[in-house]
Amino acid sequence: MNKVFALLFAVFFFISSYAQEHLTFKGVPIDGTLDVYVEKMKKAGFSYIGNDDGIALLQGEFAGFRNCTIGVVTLESIDVVNRISVLFDTHESWASLYGDYSLLKEMLTKKYGKHDECIEKFDTYSEPRDDRDRMYHLGMDRCKYCTGWETEKGTIELDIIKGGILGDKGMVRLSYWDKINTELVQDKALEDL
Repeated sequence: MNKVFALLFAVFFFISSYAQEHLTFKGVPIDGTLDVYVEKMKKAGFSYIGNDDGIALLQGEFAGFRNCTIGVVTLESIDVVNRISVLFDTHESWASLYGDYSLLKEMLTKKYGKHDECIEKFDTYSEPRDDRDRMYHLGMDRCKYCTGWETEKGTIELDIIKGGILGDKGMVRLSYWDKINTELVQDKALEDL
């Protein structure tokens, strides 16, 4: 009975996948197994770094930025790509960090339109005084800079996160969640409950 259910689920999944379109990254639909997707990213110009806990890591240029690290994420039990995250260079100054964030936010707005969500604040009693103060609060997890776009194919989220070995630097992260495959991952998680 389980085999019949699994076969029906697989057929339904493949039919629904073809009926809907996937979100794309660098023109490549966010779909397929981890190995297949990594090969497509290599053809798109990225260098493969390795695999860390089910996340394939690649490096290359993206959106006019050099030395970006790209994480391709799957759930091991399903082995279908559902999320791509780009980590941009780390910065020691808020001005540089915020400059990258603002430029990417502007470019994403041109492509996807007005954002659906935007939170840009420091969780402090008063506004940070200067660049160093802003970086300190980022390192202490008292900074929330996040902008998101919802599309019919998935979700795009841009945020500023702490980085560096000691958390004393910051970086911009851009993530793409494919709607079809993220729902598949969530359905698999619900089976576990």
